[in-house]
This record gives sequence, C-alpha cells and structure tokens, in this order.
Amino acid sequence: MHIALCNEVLGDMSLEQQCEYAARLGYDGLEIAPFTLADAPETISTAEAARIRRTVQASGLRVTGLHWLLVKPEGLSLTDPDAAVRARTIGVMARMTALCAELGGTVLVHGSPKQRQIAPSDTHAVALARVHDGLAKVARAAADAGVIYCIEPLSRRETAMLNTVAEAAELVRAIDHPHLRTMIDCSAAGLTEADEIPALIDRWLPTGLIAHFQVNDPNRRAPGQGNMKFAPVLAALRRHGYDGTIAVEPFDYLPDGRGAAAFAVGYLRGLLEALPETP
Repeated sequence: MHIALCNEVLGDMSLEQQCEYAARLGYDGLEIAPFTLADAPETISTAEAARIRRTVQASGLRVTGLHWLLVKPEGLSLTDPDAAVRARTIGVMARMTALCAELGGTVLVHGSPKQRQIAPSDTHAVALARVHDGLAKVARAAADAGVIYCIEPLSRRETAMLNTVAEAAELVRAIDHPHLRTMIDCSAAGLTEADEIPALIDRWLPTGLIAHFQVNDPNRRAPGQGNMKFAPVLAALRRHGYDGTIAVEPFDYLPDGRGAAAFAVGYLRGLLEALPETP
C-alpha cells in the first residue's frame, strides 16, 4: 500500500514546499485538490501540468490522483435543473480526467457534496438520473485518459445523494463501465454505514468496485486522532491484497496542517509495520 497526503492539508505552503515536506515525512505521493492549483483548474494547460508533475517528482513523490474536483470554478452542479449548468460541469469533470493523467495520477475521487445537492424542485430519482447521465459520460472520458473515476459515498451530513457504498455500487453497476468505480472514505463511512470499516472492506473489496481508500476519523481529524481503530482497517486491506493508495484526508487539522500530516503518516507507517505479512 502507498500512502498519499491530500495536498490541501498543507494549503498554506507552495506546491514545492508541500512536496518537500511530505517527502521528508515519508509519504509516497500527493493526492491533489485541483482548486489548490488554480481558480479555474480546467484551464491548466498540458505544458503547465507537465511542470507541476516535474515539481512533484523532483521531491521523490508522485501525484497519485485528484479529489475535491468541483470546488472551482464556481457555479458547477451535476444535479442542477439547468441543462447548461450540468453540461458545463460535465465538461470540467471530463477535463479533470485528462489533467489527472497529465499529472501522472491514476484515480479521481468525486466528492464535492455541494455540487450534487438535490434541488428543491426535484425528487431524489430525478437528481440521481442526472448523476447517472453525467457519470456515464465522464466514464468514457476517463477511459480515453486511462484513469479511474470514483464516485465517493458521503455522509448524510453533507449530501442526500449517494451516502453508502451500496448506493454508489448500485449506480456504478447500472452504468457498467470499467473506468467508473467507487471508494471508501473512513470518516464518511464511519458516520453513515451500518457496518464497521473492516466488515465493509470484507464485503466490497472483493467485488472489484472499490478503487480507492481515504483515511480519516469520523471526527474529521487525521487517522489516529479519534476513536476509530485503524489497525483492523489496514489489516482488512492487506488481507484482501489491496496494493493501491490510502490517502490521508483530515478536515480538522490538529494541531495544524503540518502537525496533522506528520502524525498521520507516522501512525499509519507504525501500524503497517506491525501487521503480519499475509501468506
């Protein structure tokens, strides 16, 4: 397993400083939130993407993928009743798949709860149909770019649209495209799922529908800074042969971004080293 840091945790630092610091801490890569790169990340050119990729690689890291895809530009929504807004949003999503590939990443995480809310005039079914349509189109763009696009289940505190892995998996299966998957975010799952995270892994990882994993506590702090026990989580991932990325994504930085990043990687490395190797 590879450990990545979601780069907005170090958002008060330049990208170069983020890379140098994360590398010193022992991370393998950065999972980048595009809004940290530009106010209009969909306009980042191929040449600029190549420069960003070189910056990350110069520190010995790599870009593992992208997340928080629709924060900027403003005004995006995959569920908006206005077809023009939805078309613009899908265009940005498609561009993010290409940007991910240009940066060297392999997976995109579609969280962005504010951009998938159910409009007051709509039903859940209508909004879900719009999400289905948008993700089906973006899956084709992801295939062209050679990356995996993941729809992220989020807690009911954040959105009423796609709250559990089962709901996300049902949508992924309905679209039935190999470049569209789902993922597990420990904080969201800890707030919403009936199963504990290890049981969730045991149930869903063998299906092939889970392509990514984010680690954080339901209290929104870094792994190890709350009540969730991550040794059983990592043991379940290893038991099923997961060899992808686990991305550290706290939202409440304790004592600050630098401290949270340092604590998280030390905690996770310690747990991984203590786990028995699978036969």
